[in-house]
Amino acid sequence: MKLRDLLIGLAVAIFLAGCEKPHEGRWLGYAEGDVANIAAPAPGWVSEMKIERGAAVKIGDPLFVLDDTSQTAGRDSATAQIAQTKGQIAQAEANLDLAKRQFERQKGLMAKAATSRQAYDQAKSAYEAAAAEIEALRASEAQAKASLTNAAYQLSERQIIARTSGRVQQIYFRKGEYVPAQTPVVAILPPENIYVRFFVPEADFAQVKLGRKVRIHCDGCGDGLTATISFVADAHEFTPPVIFSNQSRSQLVFKIEARAPGGLKLNPGQPVDIDPL
Repeated sequence: MKLRDLLIGLAVAIFLAGCEKPHEGRWLGYAEGDVANIAAPAPGWVSEMKIERGAAVKIGDPLFVLDDTSQTAGRDSATAQIAQTKGQIAQAEANLDLAKRQFERQKGLMAKAATSRQAYDQAKSAYEAAAAEIEALRASEAQAKASLTNAAYQLSERQIIARTSGRVQQIYFRKGEYVPAQTPVVAILPPENIYVRFFVPEADFAQVKLGRKVRIHCDGCGDGLTATISFVADAHEFTPPVIFSNQSRSQLVFKIEARAPGGLKLNPGQPVDIDPL
């Protein structure tokens, strides 16, 4: 049995031991939550962990940082390549200006039959070559800028931020550990992902349908806590060990889940009693 199920079972057992016989007609269950597992798009060593378990985070908060030595070098190399290309373009533009003036001079002399065809052709070829070199260098500059944009993006991906608000439930890797690509590092539970899971005996199954509202009872919940059935299992099962009681031990039950807009203000694993509205 998974550790989570053991903990839930223990919590429910303590809950039931401290309570009187459950109200007739109520169904046993517990709060559950779907976590958002946060991974990095590329592998690397964890260089810094910004949060701890139980911390509340909001969208945009930093979570952890991966080593960025390679990505920083890539950015710096692309930046240097742009600077070098700009210098080459400046020199090429000066060469083009000179070649253009010489070609214009040769054209004027050719019109007066004051120069040879060879000199004219050489000046024309030099001018065209200088113009072609400018185009090639500008293409190289555009490529270097694209490389810089990509390098900057890769660098930014080493600092992982929260894409959802919630509470940190688990941290799977710590500083100094190596994280494979697309492997969860942090688990966050958004409040809207908290719901109740409960189990309905076969005899009561006719009362269950998608969209029906239910009332939730638990220690400290207060009155008026409701949810809407969002999932109904299509097959029955024996009562799960996590909600065993003397009354339900051998029953065949259906697993049901109910949610509320914005989530429920419950803690995952918290025992609940449910009755239909």
